[in-house]
Order: sequence, then structure tokens, then C-alpha cells
Amino acid sequence: MQFTLNPDLDAGALAAKFARDGRVQVKDFLERQSAEALHLLLRERSDWVQVLNVNDKVYELSRETRAQMSDAARADLDNAIYAQARQGFQYRYESIRVPDEAAARAASGDPLAKFAEWMSGGDARDLLRQIIGVPEVAFADAQGTAYSPGDFLTGHDDAVAGKNRHAAYVFGLTPVWRTEWGGLLLMHPSQESGPELGGFVPAFNVLNLFRVPQMHSVSEVTRAAAFRRYSITGWLRSGAR
Repeated sequence: MQFTLNPDLDAGALAAKFARDGRVQVKDFLERQSAEALHLLLRERSDWVQVLNVNDKVYELSRETRAQMSDAARADLDNAIYAQARQGFQYRYESIRVPDEAAARAASGDPLAKFAEWMSGGDARDLLRQIIGVPEVAFADAQGTAYSPGDFLTGHDDAVAGKNRHAAYVFGLTPVWRTEWGGLLLMHPSQESGPELGGFVPAFNVLNLFRVPQMHSVSEVTRAAAFRRYSITGWLRSGAR
């Protein structure tokens, strides 16, 4: 699978907006054929793993594991997730992990790993460095994400000691979406950004970049959603892998 940047992107204008607002939306990030291939890949994958947290513990549940759970067990898990979401940090969505190490990415043969490595070098990395104003960015990590009805991610700022995260990205691969279906990437107000809440509706071939740390969340996908919310997400990082 080949990935090609949209040659018409205005890096200077995007950099100016990022410098002013701490976030920017890059529409038509890839040439359309590349984005369509990634969307089809995510739709056809069967190795999705549901990730969720209970307090400080992270759990990963395969589709086979969830299929074997009783209705009562699934209801108990849902109740626990929503109870914690009322007061603390909580998430639930499906993921396909990508290794950080270049050698592991090359050995995997996974197109998602190829995309992460493409983001980590050449013209793509040069563009990302210019937009966020951080020439020290060495690589992008990545994971495929899919949000189904009931999935969400509560507020957090992505700041983790030792990870050297300069900016977060959400590359939207959702061709059809209605705002009222939820799944919005919400940027929370702060002293720096002011009282206004900003948000991005799921979209196709759109790269959302925002500075780390910055409080944000993903609103719950409603039962009315006719499709899953697909994206590739990660951080632009400096330092060794």
C-alpha cells in the first residue's frame, strides 16, 4: 500500500493556524486513493481488540472473548464503565496496535505499520514538523481506532512523562457521518485557549493535529450511528524509539 501526500497543502498557513490556536485541521491530507485504501483496510480487518480501563488497569478484549460473555456479564461491565465515567478518566473503543520500533514495523507487514513508518520520515515528517513548529520530531506512533455505539473517551491531556509527545493527531477515515451521532473530538476550554469549546466532527481524509498537553475527549457515539467512527491516531514524538 502506497501513501501520497496531497501536493496542494499550504504548510505555511497550517503552521500559522497551529501556532495561533494550538490545533489545526488538515483537510485532504492524502491523495484520495491512499485514504480510500486505508478506510477499506480498517473496515475489513477482523483483529480489532476492545480496549477499556477499570481504574488504573487496562483491559483488552478480543471479539471472541466478548462473544463468549453472557448478557449479564456484558451488562455488569457496561455499568462499571459508565459509573467510572461519571467521576474519572474512562474510555472504551476498539484498537489495532502498531509497534513503535522501526524494525518491528518492517517485520510486521501490516499496512498500518507501513503508514506509521511513512508518517515518521520523508516528506510527511517534514510537513508535520513544519506545521507544529517542532523540528525535533523523530517519529509518529499509531493505532487504528474504531468507535461503535456506546464508545467514548473522557477528558485527558496526553501528557505522560518520558513519552516526549509534542502533538497528537487523529487521522479521520469516516466517509459518512452526522454530527448528532456523536464521536466528536472535543477540545476543552483552558486559560490559554479561553472559554470556548472547540470540536471536530468525524470526517474522511482529515488530519486533526493539536498540541500536547491539551485537554480533550471523544463524545459518546450514539445508537443512531449507522457506521463506526474510523481513524488512525497517535502522537508526534522526539527521542529514541
